[in-house]
Amino acid sequence: EVRLIQCGGGSAPRGESVRLSCAVTGYSYSKSCMAWFRQVPGKGREAVATVDSDGIADFSDSVKGRFTISQDKGDNTLYLEMNNLKAEDTATYYCSADHDLYYRPCWVGAPDYEYKFWGQGTQVNVSS
Repeated sequence: EVRLIQCGGGSAPRGESVRLSCAVTGYSYSKSCMAWFRQVPGKGREAVATVDSDGIADFSDSVKGRFTISQDKGDNTLYLEMNNLKAEDTATYYCSADHDLYYRPCWVGAPDYEYKFWGQGTQVNVSS
């Protein structure tokens, strides 16, 4: 069974940083597309960053230059480093993974329904 367990998040002032982590267990595929999505009440999930198993990353325009996505293959953990936070970054953040998306390709334009595995979500609140 594939499980994605998220840690991190919470509250931070505008301009500060927060790091999210996503520990992956039970994932046996050699290829992957992993992503961080976020969602605010009343709206759908928006992909903000993706990275494939070759390390190629993509970012939405809203976070480009501020967020970094990385993966530690040694302990199978995905990270999202969120810097220079803005009020509009307030959302519930989800990590996700899929192996087919590696070939489609893996980018922030892929919709959430194409991802097979999901973390439980974690809230980030940015105060002004």
